[in-house]
Amino acid sequence: MTAEHAQSFLQFPQIDPIIFSIGPIALRWYGLMYLIGFVAAMYIANKAADRSQGVWTRDQVSDLLFYGFLGVILGGRIGYVLFYQFDYFLVEPLYLFKIWEGGMSFHGGLLGVITAVFIFARREKKSFLEVGDFVAPLVPIGLGMGRLGNFINAELWGRQTDVPWAMVFPTDKLQLPRHPSQLYEFFLEGLVLFIIVYVVSRRSKTLGLASGSFLIGYGIFRTIVEFFREPDAQLGYFLSFVSMGQILSLPMIIAGIAIIYWGYTHPVVTTVKSHKKNKKGK
Repeated sequence: MTAEHAQSFLQFPQIDPIIFSIGPIALRWYGLMYLIGFVAAMYIANKAADRSQGVWTRDQVSDLLFYGFLGVILGGRIGYVLFYQFDYFLVEPLYLFKIWEGGMSFHGGLLGVITAVFIFARREKKSFLEVGDFVAPLVPIGLGMGRLGNFINAELWGRQTDVPWAMVFPTDKLQLPRHPSQLYEFFLEGLVLFIIVYVVSRRSKTLGLASGSFLIGYGIFRTIVEFFREPDAQLGYFLSFVSMGQILSLPMIIAGIAIIYWGYTHPVVTTVKSHKKNKKGK
C-alpha cells in the first residue's frame, strides 16, 4: 500500500498525551482515564453498599478498592512480564521492576485482583464468591477507560484493514490503515460488559452469577477483538492464527461456566438478619 493510499483513510487526531505539566509533574490522559474509572467504580460500589442494608459498608468498599488497586498493579506487571516478555525477563530479570518502560497485562491484573479478593474475603469473613460478585460490575469500568487511554496514546492498535473507519496511527512505522481495536475493546469489554454484569448483579442473587458472567463475557469479547488486534510482535501467532490473548481468555470462559454451575447447584440463602447476627459474633 502506498503512502498516498494510506492518506485516504482516517488519520489519528493529534492528541498530546500530556494534558498539562507543572515543572516535573505532568497529568497524562492515560492516567486521567484510570482516575476517572477508579472514581466511577468507587461511586457505584458505595451506592451498592448503601443498598445492602448493612451487608457492606463504605469502609469495606475503601479497603476492597485499595486491595484491588494493588492487585491490578502488581498482577498486571508480573503477568505482562511472564506472559509476554518471559524470554527477555530471563536475560534481564530487573526488567520486572522497570514499570516506567510500560507493559501491563489484563490477565495478570485479573489474577492479582482475584488474590486481593481472596485476602479481603478471609479478613472480613465473607465468602470468596460474595466478594467477587460485588467486585465484578466494577472491573469493566476501569477496563473501558483504560482502552480509551490506549487509543489516546495511539498504542495497541489493530491489524491492517481497508474498512471505511480504518485509521492510520502515528506510532505505526509502516503507516498502514488499521482497525482502531482499542475502541472495539472499549465498547465490548467496557460498556457492553458493564451493562451485562451490572444488570445481572442487580437482578439475581445467585452466588457466583455476576462473577461468572464477567469471566465468560470478557473471555468471549477479548477473543473476538483479538481477531482485529495486532498481535504482540515478539510472540506473533500460535498455530498460525491464535494469539496469546485468546489463549489466556479460554481458561476465563471455562472458569466462568464452572462458577455459574456451582452457584446454581449450591444455592446459598443469605439474609440481612443472619448477617447482622454473624457480625455481632465476630
